Amino acid sequence: MSLLTRDEAQTRSQLLDVHRYAVDLDLTTGDTTFASRTRVHFTARAAGDTFIDLNPHRLHTATLDGTPLDLAALDGTRLPLTGLTPGPHELTVEADMAYSRTGEGMHRFTDPADGETYLYTQLFLDDARRVFAAFDQPDLKAHFDITVTAPPHWTVLANGTTTDHGDGRWSAATPPRISPYLVAVAAGPWHTVRTEHRGLPFGLHCRRSLAPHLDTDATELLDTTTALFDRYHEKFDEPYPFDSYDQAFVPEFNAGAMENPGLVTFRDSYVFRSAVTDAERCSRAVTIAHEMAHMWFGDLVTLTWWDDIWLNESFAEYMGYQTVAEATRWTHVWTDFAAGRKDWGYDADQRPTTHPVAPDPEAVPDTASALLNFDGISYAKGAAALRQLTAWLGEKDFLAGINRHFTRHRFANATLADFLDNLAWATDRDVHTWAAAWLRTSGVDTLTAHATDTEHPTADPAWQLTVDRDGTRPHRITVTTRDHTPETGPPTRRDHLDLDLPQQQPLTLPGHRPDLVVLNDQDLTYAKLRLDPTSWTTALATLSTLPDPLTRAVLWNTARDLVRDGRLAPATYLDAARTHLPHENDLALVTGVLNFASRHVAGPYTQPDDRPAALATLTALCRDLLRRTEGLSTEDWTRGRGGAHRTDAHPGLRLVAVRHFIDSATQPASLSDWLDDGLVPGGPTLDPALRWRILGRLAVLGAVDEAAIAAELAADPSATGREGAARCRAALPDLDAKRRAWDAMFEDDTLSNYLFTATAQGFWQPEQTALVRPYVHRYYQQAPAFARRRGPALATAAGAAAFPAYAVDEEALALGRAALATGDLVPALRRRLADQIDDLARALRVRDRRTTTTG
Repeated sequence: MSLLTRDEAQTRSQLLDVHRYAVDLDLTTGDTTFASRTRVHFTARAAGDTFIDLNPHRLHTATLDGTPLDLAALDGTRLPLTGLTPGPHELTVEADMAYSRTGEGMHRFTDPADGETYLYTQLFLDDARRVFAAFDQPDLKAHFDITVTAPPHWTVLANGTTTDHGDGRWSAATPPRISPYLVAVAAGPWHTVRTEHRGLPFGLHCRRSLAPHLDTDATELLDTTTALFDRYHEKFDEPYPFDSYDQAFVPEFNAGAMENPGLVTFRDSYVFRSAVTDAERCSRAVTIAHEMAHMWFGDLVTLTWWDDIWLNESFAEYMGYQTVAEATRWTHVWTDFAAGRKDWGYDADQRPTTHPVAPDPEAVPDTASALLNFDGISYAKGAAALRQLTAWLGEKDFLAGINRHFTRHRFANATLADFLDNLAWATDRDVHTWAAAWLRTSGVDTLTAHATDTEHPTADPAWQLTVDRDGTRPHRITVTTRDHTPETGPPTRRDHLDLDLPQQQPLTLPGHRPDLVVLNDQDLTYAKLRLDPTSWTTALATLSTLPDPLTRAVLWNTARDLVRDGRLAPATYLDAARTHLPHENDLALVTGVLNFASRHVAGPYTQPDDRPAALATLTALCRDLLRRTEGLSTEDWTRGRGGAHRTDAHPGLRLVAVRHFIDSATQPASLSDWLDDGLVPGGPTLDPALRWRILGRLAVLGAVDEAAIAAELAADPSATGREGAARCRAALPDLDAKRRAWDAMFEDDTLSNYLFTATAQGFWQPEQTALVRPYVHRYYQQAPAFARRRGPALATAAGAAAFPAYAVDEEALALGRAALATGDLVPALRRRLADQIDDLARALRVRDRRTTTTG
């Protein structure tokens, strides 16, 4: 496909004013293509040439002001429009467009549970051209009149409220001006739950096979949605700008969700068909809040070009967490951010592919490079930077600035410069200098604490705190200090102070130096932390006894950084987890620590000979958690499904322990017994997710065969069952099973995005390193051509789930670096490989530096 460059977009935007599209889609023409008819009204400001974006399966007609265009002139995905005269024009294009199985354009999915088919659009970033002819760039907003022909028993959803005219004909109310990538259509026999709030219709939609699960959670989903909606109207002066608010949970969705105005699409794994923890319910609420924030940040006011993607994603990320904390029962949500989201930014920011939150426009020259910046920098780091900005600026001034931004640019486009000018209007602080330091630079600052007693024997005791800053950004942080006498219990808090960095001079405080000095308590800035040696010793001894979960999250993240930087031995981290997690009450912290321990510490960071001992520590830890949560009653499990409590007895803690025990098991006996009994002793009963998880681990261990997988699939013939079977089959330690899985991924291009990912997740297993060793070479031989054939979404999956991450040795590193040195990698695959190979090099460094402790 042709890439749109920033220069081309600027030229086209200067030439054209686009007024209105009339898009008519016929979804009844077959299983592989649909008919698309587009009529575009636009004005040329001057004489000139341009093009419209279009990626047809077959182009039938194209007329400009009634004159047929030469169809043979279609160049890739560009239809030239030459000889435009100043004034109004009308372009009509008729084409057949291909359905997608990769989550791009118009995705088509047939539910194996009941045979029903569902369609939905995903047009971000430049895939409107897969559905209709469009001037596909964010600053050419227009009105969209959408009409659809669908099978008579289907429901059609769109950006505006839809009307059924009978015989499968539907029309959608025309929304205010939006960018082409925000147009949305979803069609199928949806199961729907509706309500009304503030005079607007609100709807939830999912596949019919998921109807019982949506109905179970509908009250929570709608209550959460309306509470967030109300809170945003308290924060923002501009009212919600569209005529309805539908949330559709759609199959095989590549992202978490998409902020289409009036029709937000979510991956349908958010309709929980198996048991989940309260932390996972909280995560769903954050996603709902994130997408709703986009109705203002992104939809009402839209970036001009993709270099300002942070104006969409960083703000939605920050506002999502902050508004959940303010408007829902998940008041602890910034702990969840610290424990399970912020590391995405830290990791990305320490790779060679890092970039500023707001990169220079020249660094985003085209749409392919723009797509690469939807990462942990634009989301997690950007949100952390905005949290620091709010702490520095004050929330009142921050909100005043963004409200002025909305008012000045409503239904239009804006840039970083526009936003900073609006913030500057609301405050006396120098936001432009702050932005230069925080938004225009990359990398992570490191803050190191030095706490020493002063040497004045005749004076009252005093101590000094010096914080060294390795980096260039200003920071406003909270520092807390604690004293600890082991005989008297947990550490007691002494000082709580705000500190601006860089320091002008050491801070002198009364008393002897404390036993624990915590920098960035409450996690208000974005930086790596180094504790002084005494504080680190105290933290390792007392971590689980500290009363504030956000303080504990800051310290766990410090330990995580030390492991990644080769300053703390992986075994020491596991020992700390074994010591403290059995006493931890916060589900997000337990989950975050166990995820890092299992996926990294006991995985790539541990030498193969040490892996059995690491897994033994994890299974022992999980057994401790299971013993702690024994004796749960039926009422406990029922209350736990509602997520009302985050206490010791909460079933979510037991569910986390069960999951990680399964993943870490090295012997099949217990897992086989659970599977046969359909129950973990003491609970929970095995639901489909747990059954497939156990079967997957048994497959890795060689304790099940194809017959067992087929039997489980017959019992659960759902879409997730089909993915579970693909994952299990690829995990079997058998040469033929590996060959079939590999051929399905890289030889046969029929797998959908989800089935490809599931197969890839099963294929590479650290217990099977020798078995799959030949495929490491084949990966680098075949992945580049695969990525070119199947497009950016599958290229990303090939560089993520399909990457041989457990081949941690110098030979694999050399293969990866050689692949990067070639020029035949598409951008999406190149970026993923660059990140994976840097992670591989880091894993080798961690293995080589098995130190025991540090500050």
